[in-house]
Amino acid sequence: MLITHQADPIKRARLRWRARRGLLENDLILTRFLDANEATLTDDEVEAFSKLMELSDNDLMGLILERNEPTGELDDPVVHTLIQRLRSA
Repeated sequence: MLITHQADPIKRARLRWRARRGLLENDLILTRFLDANEATLTDDEVEAFSKLMELSDNDLMGLILERNEPTGELDDPVVHTLIQRLRSA
């Protein structure tokens, strides 16, 4: 049986740990976003968030500040929606 993100405290802690960034601005935005939204994220949104966490700090900040748009594997409707939510966090 597959345990969802919301049902697994270890997965939730791991997501929060991955959101810790070297660039303070990213760290503040991601922490604020998770504080407000973590409990209601769907598994698809958690997967999209995890993909964003694989980016470098500068690439992630470029997406959040609308300098760039997601391309390649990140060019996905769930990722686009999540980035819009991060931009308004």
